[in-house]
Amino acid sequence: MYQFETKIRVRYAETDQMGFVYYGHYFTYFEVARVESLRAMGYAYKELEAEGIMLPVLEQHIKYHLPATYDELLTIKACIKQMPSVRMVFEYECFNEKEELINTAETVLVFMNKKTGKPTRPPQRMIELLEPFFTT
Repeated sequence: MYQFETKIRVRYAETDQMGFVYYGHYFTYFEVARVESLRAMGYAYKELEAEGIMLPVLEQHIKYHLPATYDELLTIKACIKQMPSVRMVFEYECFNEKEELINTAETVLVFMNKKTGKPTRPPQRMIELLEPFFTT
């Protein structure tokens, strides 16, 4: 299992009329965690694109537990629990500064050949970087 953690401070523009983070912004937060987790692993998303591979989102799911508010420092935990094949699944947990769980989510992405638009397997280098996290 591969895990990564990042922090994001809520900006005023991301809140709604009630003073809470607008629900759609959480997916941007998760994208930040996802992209940074790949970078920390040693394989930046930009490198994937340069090699002709895209990772479009196939599915997204979220469950809200508590609201977040302006200027809170959120902790986003991103996790890959299964070795990617044609699909890569990220699971997330978002916590507020009191370490209370704000929401849980999942994003399913598909490795896609940029030229053909067809699903493809992940690059061998990515598999090699992730392999140590999945061996027991």
